[in-house]
Amino acid sequence: MSNKKKSSRQAVRKLVVRTNPHSISTEQYRTIRTNILFSMPADDMKTILFTSPSKEEGKSTTCSNMAVVFAESGKRVLMIDGDMRRPTLHHTFHMSNKSGLSNLLLGKGRLADTIKKSGVKNLDLLLCGQIPGNPAELLQSHEMDVLLKEVREMYDLILIDSPPLLAVADSKILANKCDGSVLIINTGKTEKASVVKARDALVTAKAFVIGVVLNNFDLAKNHSYYQNYGS
Repeated sequence: MSNKKKSSRQAVRKLVVRTNPHSISTEQYRTIRTNILFSMPADDMKTILFTSPSKEEGKSTTCSNMAVVFAESGKRVLMIDGDMRRPTLHHTFHMSNKSGLSNLLLGKGRLADTIKKSGVKNLDLLLCGQIPGNPAELLQSHEMDVLLKEVREMYDLILIDSPPLLAVADSKILANKCDGSVLIINTGKTEKASVVKARDALVTAKAFVIGVVLNNFDLAKNHSYYQNYGS
């Protein structure tokens, strides 16, 4: 991989809410946080899945930044890297991915030893761990149900990053297990047919769809308003 490609991928994974807390993008994440809280029909909704129709639509970046803004609001948050095919959470927080979710589901390790501190107050991480050969089966397992039940008792909110809906079965499995799902759509890339298929996949999984996030939306028309408002 060229240095140019490396720097591009690293830029995508930046936690803008930490590096630029007063930016327009950060305010948008805070707005999404508010909208999610207003859209959740019950206080006992704790597990939220972040997914997208296809790859490279910004779901992992969105989930990571949302985890930080929820933690900054005072909630005890756990972010789980449920993408056991192309995990990214360890890159975002610059950590080793030697142990994580896959290890726990295979009965290797203890939850208390596997959860990691993120460096952000109130935010803990459960990385993917070693990439398994059977991710869908592990996510469908009784061990996954037990894990989710256990972390529900430990945290106010659990955010799960998952693979794209139209690529593999993993996200549909997780959507059925979570209290709510958020669909991330790349405004300049995602085709309408893919959005409809992704919505239908969530409906089939009997998921509660909290809402849709339009990623890479052009704010050029309102840029001056935001700049003046924040000055």
